[in-house]
Amino acid sequence: MSQLLFSSSRLVAAFSIALFSLLLGACSRGTEKAQDGYPEAFDAAGMDTTLGPCEDFDNFANGTWKENNPIPSSESRWGSFNILLEENEDKLQEIVNELLESKNHPGGSNEQLIADFYRSYVDTQQVERLGTSPLQPYLTRISAIESLDDYAKLLGTLRPVGLTGFLEMYVSADDRNSSMNALYVTQNGLSLREKDYYENQSERIREIRREFVEHVTRMFQLMDDEPEEAARKAQRILDFETRIAAIQMSRVEMRDPVKTYNKRSYKELKELLPAFNWDVYTSRSGLQSDTLIIRQLDYLKGLNSVLKSTSIEDLKLHATYHLIADNAGYLPKAFQEESFHFYSTVLSGVKERKELEKRALRTTNGMLGFPLGELFVARHFPESSREKMVEMIENLRATYRERILKLSWMGDETKKKALTKLEAFTYKIGYPDEWKDYSSVEIHPDSLFVNVMNIARHKYSEMLDKLGKPVDKGEWFMTPQTVNAYYNPTNNEIVFPAGILQPPFFNPAADDAINYGGIMSVIGHEFSHGFDDQGSQFDWEGNLNNWWTEEDRKNFDKLTSQLAAQFSDIEVLDSVYIDGRLTLGENIADLAGLTMAYHALERSLDGKPEPELIDGYDWKQRFFLGWAQVWRANITDERLLQQVKTDPHSPARYRINATVRNLDEFYDAWGCDEGANSLSPEERVYIW
Repeated sequence: MSQLLFSSSRLVAAFSIALFSLLLGACSRGTEKAQDGYPEAFDAAGMDTTLGPCEDFDNFANGTWKENNPIPSSESRWGSFNILLEENEDKLQEIVNELLESKNHPGGSNEQLIADFYRSYVDTQQVERLGTSPLQPYLTRISAIESLDDYAKLLGTLRPVGLTGFLEMYVSADDRNSSMNALYVTQNGLSLREKDYYENQSERIREIRREFVEHVTRMFQLMDDEPEEAARKAQRILDFETRIAAIQMSRVEMRDPVKTYNKRSYKELKELLPAFNWDVYTSRSGLQSDTLIIRQLDYLKGLNSVLKSTSIEDLKLHATYHLIADNAGYLPKAFQEESFHFYSTVLSGVKERKELEKRALRTTNGMLGFPLGELFVARHFPESSREKMVEMIENLRATYRERILKLSWMGDETKKKALTKLEAFTYKIGYPDEWKDYSSVEIHPDSLFVNVMNIARHKYSEMLDKLGKPVDKGEWFMTPQTVNAYYNPTNNEIVFPAGILQPPFFNPAADDAINYGGIMSVIGHEFSHGFDDQGSQFDWEGNLNNWWTEEDRKNFDKLTSQLAAQFSDIEVLDSVYIDGRLTLGENIADLAGLTMAYHALERSLDGKPEPELIDGYDWKQRFFLGWAQVWRANITDERLLQQVKTDPHSPARYRINATVRNLDEFYDAWGCDEGANSLSPEERVYIW
């Protein structure tokens, strides 16, 4: 799937367009007719025409808007996606405020759960009174560890509340048997998320490691350690994580669905990592299966020597820090602020924390997103939007069909199977047909930490219950209020939550060209994830299964390698470049999605009068302005660095510029013969 960020539970990161990593940006469109504050065309006032569209299309379409919309101090970036997110949160806050007016909601109802969880978050006096006492039962378990077997027992016991250590086991659809759920094992344990943060020797990354040690030191000092002892612990944690980072797969390597699918028996798992007591871990966690799928074989093999050379004290320190860090947001203010300083300010460039009410809403939404989403769609999602989306999806499916038939690089045998997969695509729009049941979760207005643990156990139990059972094809992996969309390869489905089916992405009153540049490109993006470098390895039934001829796959790989090389040449900061291999799937989906949306628009206009100019721009130009203004955004240097290192989506500026320069239709629309952002016809990449 994909974090239009576009994304599937575990595959959300690998197959999404953009979830909160690529904030989209709400544009204030432009002329007479308006709906919910969005006029029917584009934001002409936000353009900067001093530099032409062929030189820098992002600046041409968005330069004045970007200049007039600096990043708020509480954000790491600001754009259309963020603005729509804020608008959705205003609606959610209104719902929550109404629920808070009553204390008589039936126990276990969505209303009671949401209201009492929110109350527990804003009751800062109670959080301060409790201090670190909610952690003590877990800290006591950690301090009692005396052996590796004890450590395995700890990880198994605390897995339901999120403590995973240096590996994680989870349940999801079997990539090669997509109708059944299977047990997976994957690498874990890095506080900095990506191995390059531990190995890169640039001054910028070394400074982040230094800041990390200082941050961990301060966290242990908050737990009453002396400064020198806290610093010693912090350095040992960095040293341990550096050693496990050395044997982990990179994010680029993790994008290969074949290399990361290694089905083994439980007996073989134990032979791969005999130093770890799997029997103790699985019996305690409940994650037991005769067969399982290992994401990284070499990592498990390498862990043997790492574990044998790691002291029990270091394992305890690692577990202690992650227990504290993962739950810092539910501890007293000092812990929250220290966590914010490192993970938000140092890593993302955010200067100020959001106000208490905003943090409470986002945490409530994160913990109880589906109960809150059920109330959200009842008020804010018109059924007419579903009908319009179905019409647009089918229009794009027809366009995709025509494009596949005309491909010059693909043979008839593969085309036939590609069309089979295209016809088998299913879609979900707005919200689930059946809602998840949270009524058994105990939520109290004065117990924030306990509430969080109760929700974690509930979600873990929900996951555990899937093991060995058929996949529920109706399950959603995003809440309906999410401003995003995703493709799920094992379901061969595209999913569009209600949250994104609003301006600027989707506005029934807007000019067609703007809607096609917005929501139709999103639809095309998600369709195209089924045919990107990863999704194309899954067949029409959602199974990891090669359906290509050898020659056609070579042709496809050649084209996608050219696209990866284009993006890898883009320098976003001094000596910091986009990794075209990491972002390849999203870049393919952007290019294909924009191409499909353009031709779907062209198809819809066939036989009709030429649309009139708006603000001097024709429909072709407005289509590309719609695309650019959906993605416009400002971003901090810190967040930009983090995105390039960890995010499969290219930064928004380059999703705009580097995508349009590959489309002949863009050059035709703007009369580009040459320009700083131009490519010759021979250099342009044509895939779907």
